[in-house]
Amino acid sequence: MSEENITRIHLEDKEVILIGTAHVSRKSAEQVKEVIESEQPDVVCVELDEQRYNAIRDENKWKKMDIFQVIKEKKATLLLINLVISSFQKRMAKQFGIKPGQEMIQGIESAENVGAKLVLADRDIQITFARIWHGLGFMGKVNLLMQIAASIFQNETITEEELEKMKSQDMLDTMLNEFTSAFPRLKVPLIDERDRYLAQKIKDAPGKKVVAVLGAAHIPGVIREIDHHHDLEALEARPPKSKLPKLMGWAIPLLILAMIAYTFFTNPSAGTQQTISWVLWNGSLSAIGAALALAHPLAIITAFIAAPITSLHPLLAAGWFSGIVQAFMRRPSVSDFERLSEDVYSAKGLWNNKVSRILLVVVLTNLGSVLGTVIGGADVIRLFINHLTS
Repeated sequence: MSEENITRIHLEDKEVILIGTAHVSRKSAEQVKEVIESEQPDVVCVELDEQRYNAIRDENKWKKMDIFQVIKEKKATLLLINLVISSFQKRMAKQFGIKPGQEMIQGIESAENVGAKLVLADRDIQITFARIWHGLGFMGKVNLLMQIAASIFQNETITEEELEKMKSQDMLDTMLNEFTSAFPRLKVPLIDERDRYLAQKIKDAPGKKVVAVLGAAHIPGVIREIDHHHDLEALEARPPKSKLPKLMGWAIPLLILAMIAYTFFTNPSAGTQQTISWVLWNGSLSAIGAALALAHPLAIITAFIAAPITSLHPLLAAGWFSGIVQAFMRRPSVSDFERLSEDVYSAKGLWNNKVSRILLVVVLTNLGSVLGTVIGGADVIRLFINHLTS
């Protein structure tokens, strides 16, 4: 059995065998099977949380998705980001003719075959996303979203030899250094905290022999952290929500309404001008966002009508209304849900699939509405000041 990409650690009376994998590598999946069958461990730890484990086990998850529920629960943006982030990995997996995460699937199957206990060792992905988003500043969030959007239009290929090199320590260190310099605040919750979490879960696993199937990026960190104790509850804590966005969400609309109302009371024509400016900027930019998503004409009209109203209520969003109309007018078929995980490979597929089209309508309508609120609000303030000084 080849010891390449395998690290053995002894913790008192327990032996831990770490397998560093690439998530779209056929060789990684083969090595996982070989190691587990030859070592016959008591426990197999995999780099999955419950949500991703269920997704891997249920290949029909997309068929069961209720797109209306996704919009109502305000998860359209998160789902779209998840789809786009995973698209590069899925493109590579398709290139090599394997399933993404095949090594994790193999780890699960091999654990069952040898009668080993399976431990889901990774942190809940929703908590990781929440801690990432909380740690980014405004410009960091903008930069990250731009990088994600740009990845839609990339069509990179990589050889299997290059993929195997990515599992080597030198290549890995280089990649992590580049990653840290591009998004220094992202590395802590995405890599460092999960290294600690994985190390503690592996250390806490029962039995005398444990095999852990991990992405190669986590191996150095787990080796470094496994001799230390880590508080899992602290690592699982969601970041506290700031009261400022909620306060601003109510204060700005009230300020806009107060300015328009005062201007109407003192000068009806100037108040009418403010109202028209607010409606046109909000409605037009929101409708443009929907149009960029190639929305149904009724969804575009809905975006135009809804945006000036929803922008004055922090609990509402124009994209929800346009998205629901889009879903009614262009109802996705079963085949759209079946193809969703493959259609996100490309920008063309993302726009052609009726499910992802609805998500795009929601997101781009909301982005247009935000931009319209900023520009329309600034124009309302300008007209208000001009009225006071005239």
